[in-house]
Amino acid sequence: MSKTPQKSRLRGTSPVPLPDEYIPRRLRGELATLLIAEWQIEHRVKALAARIEKDFAKKDLVVVSLLNGTVMFLADLIRHLNLPMHLDFMGVSSYRDGTQSRELVFTKDLRLEFKGRDVLLVDDILDTGKTLSEAMKKLRQLKPREIRTCVLLDKAARRVEKIEADYAGFEIDDLFVVGYGLDYAERYRNLPFVGVLKPELYES
Repeated sequence: MSKTPQKSRLRGTSPVPLPDEYIPRRLRGELATLLIAEWQIEHRVKALAARIEKDFAKKDLVVVSLLNGTVMFLADLIRHLNLPMHLDFMGVSSYRDGTQSRELVFTKDLRLEFKGRDVLLVDDILDTGKTLSEAMKKLRQLKPREIRTCVLLDKAARRVEKIEADYAGFEIDDLFVVGYGLDYAERYRNLPFVGVLKPELYES
């Protein structure tokens, strides 16, 4: 009897904090370290896109992005996908001006038809897994053929839901990271790299 093929999974790489001189001077009072440089992100996103392009070839692909933290990651990812695709957005919020996770709220609903289609669900960071799990539940109700998940950062130390990403950019420790779409109190999203925020800025 033949075995059911296993879904491919592109595991994340483990970044090493860069020397202090990599942190822009104006941010040295706010960032403890620069964790992932712009060039490292660019290289890894291209690798993710190449694998996704191969796996979704000849499929009816719909990319669903979770707002707002995915914006920079999403833009870089899809411009390297050389295949037909549709794009939709789902708004999910669980953080309010701080570090404590609260009840999930869906702030924007989907608009496309998903029945029988292949979905790539994109998020910025997978930590507890609650956001990605709830988003997948909502998508499954629309009866897609398949759902795969892609995240920039995988923070397994905080996982409470049994969920893993099919495609992960970087595996990181339990650090408070900002930049490249990730924020603290809606700041730092526009940084082109991922840095670690100093604890004194959010521990109060």
